[in-house]
Amino acid sequence: MSIIDRGRNLLNTVRTGAQNAVEKTQQVANTVTHKVADTAQRVDRFVDGFEDKATNKARELNNQFFGGSKPDRAFDGHLVGAGGQTFPPGTALSDVPGVTPRNNPNPSETFIYVNGIANTKDQQFNSMQAIADRTGAKVVGIHNSTEGMVADLAQCVKDKLDKGHNPAVDSMADTVYSELKAGRGVHLFAHSQGALVTSRALNDVANRLRIEDGMSRADVERLMSNVKVETFGGAAANFPDGPQYVHYVNNKDLVPTWFGQGNGSGADEWARSGGRGAVIHRFEHGSGINGAHGLGDAYLPQRVPFDQARAGQFN
Repeated sequence: MSIIDRGRNLLNTVRTGAQNAVEKTQQVANTVTHKVADTAQRVDRFVDGFEDKATNKARELNNQFFGGSKPDRAFDGHLVGAGGQTFPPGTALSDVPGVTPRNNPNPSETFIYVNGIANTKDQQFNSMQAIADRTGAKVVGIHNSTEGMVADLAQCVKDKLDKGHNPAVDSMADTVYSELKAGRGVHLFAHSQGALVTSRALNDVANRLRIEDGMSRADVERLMSNVKVETFGGAAANFPDGPQYVHYVNNKDLVPTWFGQGNGSGADEWARSGGRGAVIHRFEHGSGINGAHGLGDAYLPQRVPFDQARAGQFN
């Protein structure tokens, strides 16, 4: 055999060995990839299953020790209007007769109010009347239903993590999106967990405008500047940029100081964002969860007209 033939045989041997090594490496990589993907699916199923079990357990404990409120679940995400009437999610805002101030049946502005934890539909309606009387605006509610304290707190955790389905979030997001697309601004009012609902809904609206409508981030923020937001004792630490925000925080209230916009001096303030340009009004009132956190007692008396608040004029 000539030197050239020997060289060719050696080259073929090397090429074949290299090819076999590449094929084995690819097989190993494929096996590892499949195992990783399978493991990820198992973990995801475990997490979802754990969440479902935890939520169900919370409901069981809630029903056993706190009575629960299953009937109120029927109104979850529904719009609430005059006389406590309810309207299914997706109902146009203009088709809901709002709660009006007792001294003014024809107000010029409409607020959309979402309530906090442990509020039934009827309790939300009472708050809507108080808001209307205090502000002079018409009020339409988006109901964040209660299943009792334990289950509501479990839902708050999931809202914090942006996990799980919350009908109130979907209803608010659909309402805000529809109004913006129709060229109308909206004014949102939120108490306690209602701020979490609002934060999630506004993020959903922003994502929908970007993904479904192909808008740039700058255009989304420009359109969402037509959204006015007021939160009271809110449990949400972060809000998307774009809307105009005023956040009311009672520094004696553990809900906003621990879980929401903070007390203004904590070491973790850097992790909180009320939305670009947000005005945060901090004050001190009352004590205990009822005296410091109540919408009617602690927060509404601090509220001033929106433009005045945005200018930082609270006195």
